[in-house]
Amino acid sequence: MTDNDAAAAITPAPVRIEPGREVVDLARVRVIVPDVVPGGDDCDDPGLRSLAAELLEPAGITVADAPRNGPSPAVPLELSVDDDAGPEASSNPERYTLTVSAGGGVVAAPARSGLLHGLRTLRQLAGAAQAAGRPGEVAAVVVHDEPRYPWRGLSLDIARHFFGPGHLRAVVDLLGQYKMNRLGLHLTDDQGWRLEIPSRPELVARSSQSAVNGDEGGYLSVDDYARLQEYAAARGIVVVPEIDLPGHVNAATHAYGELTPDGRPTDTYEGIEVGFSRLYLDLPTTEPFLRDVLGDVARMTHGDWVHFGGDEVHRMPAEEYLGFVELCQEIVTSSGKTPAAWQEAAGSGHGDAETAAAALAAAGVGAADATATTTAGGPGSSATAAGSVANGATASGGTTTVVVPDDPRTAASPVRAGTVLHYWDSRAGSEAFLRAAEAGARFVMTPADRTYLDMKYTPEHPLGLHWAGFVELRDSYDWDPADAIEGLSPEAVDGVSACVWTETLVTRDDLFSMLLPRLAAVAEAAWTPRDARDWESFRARIAVEAAAWRRDGAAYHPTPQVDW
Repeated sequence: MTDNDAAAAITPAPVRIEPGREVVDLARVRVIVPDVVPGGDDCDDPGLRSLAAELLEPAGITVADAPRNGPSPAVPLELSVDDDAGPEASSNPERYTLTVSAGGGVVAAPARSGLLHGLRTLRQLAGAAQAAGRPGEVAAVVVHDEPRYPWRGLSLDIARHFFGPGHLRAVVDLLGQYKMNRLGLHLTDDQGWRLEIPSRPELVARSSQSAVNGDEGGYLSVDDYARLQEYAAARGIVVVPEIDLPGHVNAATHAYGELTPDGRPTDTYEGIEVGFSRLYLDLPTTEPFLRDVLGDVARMTHGDWVHFGGDEVHRMPAEEYLGFVELCQEIVTSSGKTPAAWQEAAGSGHGDAETAAAALAAAGVGAADATATTTAGGPGSSATAAGSVANGATASGGTTTVVVPDDPRTAASPVRAGTVLHYWDSRAGSEAFLRAAEAGARFVMTPADRTYLDMKYTPEHPLGLHWAGFVELRDSYDWDPADAIEGLSPEAVDGVSACVWTETLVTRDDLFSMLLPRLAAVAEAAWTPRDARDWESFRARIAVEAAAWRRDGAAYHPTPQVDW
């Protein structure tokens, strides 16, 4: 990397870079913060100053205390609230401009989020210089930047294997590094319940200590959850909790037997199959349970969203399933939050009526025998035959039960205006999603064959699954969110999310080696304009980023697609 090649050090790629001619010594800076920061704290925000030190010092820039008397030998780094910052004529609330010149550095933005983005860009520039043996020497540059999408996230499964507060803070830091701003937590599944629910204490008392393969469990207490959200919010990241309903509920039915038809608790489950557990809408105990759990989660959640799952309900009549979708949306909305769900909540099933009929035929079931909609290899599935829609068929007592959607060309959308749908299965037809968009739904793109970062890199990779195929770095890079659903207006797309399901991931190194380097590719799809993205540029920048991962002790996969 040359002194003036700032473009080689910034990931995700920014909107516009104006390189200068000189190299500026920023080895020691004094941070000047504004009196009032929109979206942050008032009165000389000390949190912003300490965050600047947290971000910059590992990259070779020391943040000095302001002197009590006399001039400071440190170079000024000013954080400035400026409505004119960012690309020309932009109104994006996260925009920023970073200027490095002989006089020091300036990060200008209209709000706190943009100031943090600018500091992270400076961190990358300094980190590249540090790796090149020139700590503190940053090439003069002006960067004008803003995100393409407002939702740039990661959905992390802590139910199959539990990752505690320390690991989650490390994930928050990694998301911030790539200017991502949503951390979805998959908190409940068949294998364990990971969040304390004050109104339903048996959920953690009975169902928090189990995990896949009998590994160690755990849960987030009310205080743990609050502190994690505070930590994330200070770094510009919103935590989105997911309580998976009405399937993936064995941990719930193990804790509360009254949720089952015979009133008896189900056994602990430590496997990785999906689709066998469900709630029953007609049981008098079900709705109070949903109201208690979703209501408590909404009250404990600082952000705007509560995710109610909705995926992989393999053994439920369509009418009952849609009743759950409506009830969960009503509870979340009445609790003051915006509902989020997986794509099945739109009534998508596996797509159009012809696709569903093909699935039935492959399963040996006549249309007259079908009672419900099915999915195969869903958001956290262990299915191994990607692309076979018949895999969703399940057998119970010798009778195959397949859930078939109403014809999506005629059925009304069950989704309320504002509900956020996470799109993961590209096998589904687009009709149900187009109807949902007409009803006012928003979309976050999480295509499994691009953004599911628990998929193996290659057949030989020791971690992960491969039901959605093998997902190498370029697979996570070479796609565009606006093209994910045929016919969907780009205006309906709120953003992009990566997903990691943890059936095979136990340690922090396991997790990070699956996230890196692919998370950076997903981040660039969410941030960078389509016409500014380039694979050759990206893989060169990722090689530069690896020095920061090694410096910070973050495990990563040395894919042969990058010249490390």
